[in-house]
Amino acid sequence: MAGEPQPDCLFCKIIAGEVPATIVRESETTVAFRDINPQAPTHVLVIPRAHHRDAAALAEAEPQVVADILREAAAVAADEKIDATGYRVVFNTGPGAGQTVFHTHAHVLGGRGFEWPPG
Repeated sequence: MAGEPQPDCLFCKIIAGEVPATIVRESETTVAFRDINPQAPTHVLVIPRAHHRDAAALAEAEPQVVADILREAAAVAADEKIDATGYRVVFNTGPGAGQTVFHTHAHVLGGRGFEWPPG
């Protein structure tokens, strides 16, 4: 069920403390931790504590938590000192877009230049 922890979800296990992660920030509704396969000098994931399959499902069920994720992404950027130089926030939605863990997550990327279009 949406919102409930899923026993086979890697990110639910990180939230529960069953899988180790380098946590950099926590709030009432979110957890932020370093990506284990970083694509930039700063690569942090910000996830909701509640399980939702993707950003669209989260926006439908709990739009305030989407705002919480974006607020925490900005805080991560400030903590990592990339807010002044710029950073990217990415939600991959679905396997065709590169989503591999089906628990909503935002990638906060910075510390290097990025091309446009991405991909």
